[in-house]
Amino acid sequence: MTKAHKATSQEPFLLHRKLPVEGLGESQWEDFIHELNHHPCVDFAERKPGNRLFVTYDGSHWSIDELLDLVAGYDGRLPGGWWTRRKLAWYRFTDDNVRANANHEPFCCSKIPPMKRK
Repeated sequence: MTKAHKATSQEPFLLHRKLPVEGLGESQWEDFIHELNHHPCVDFAERKPGNRLFVTYDGSHWSIDELLDLVAGYDGRLPGGWWTRRKLAWYRFTDDNVRANANHEPFCCSKIPPMKRK
């Protein structure tokens, strides 16, 4: 059975992110997950064993940088390793791509493309 998405989420633009988060206590985790699940752009958030954050958000309205700002607001941080930096770079790239696709106005495929004048 599939999970029902929030009414505010646009399903084609939902992005799934997995991040290890350090520096949060048990009560901070609970408050953080509660705030994420009540955020209008976040479809679903949960904490997995090993202090891993699994979050699904609408990429047309929110980005990984805004999520990281929220993590920093709770005094959390990501590990500073090579893999984390690489994953964040990929997440930023896909965020930009999703946002560009969400703002793109498609044209009709059956029309003749505009001709360039010589």
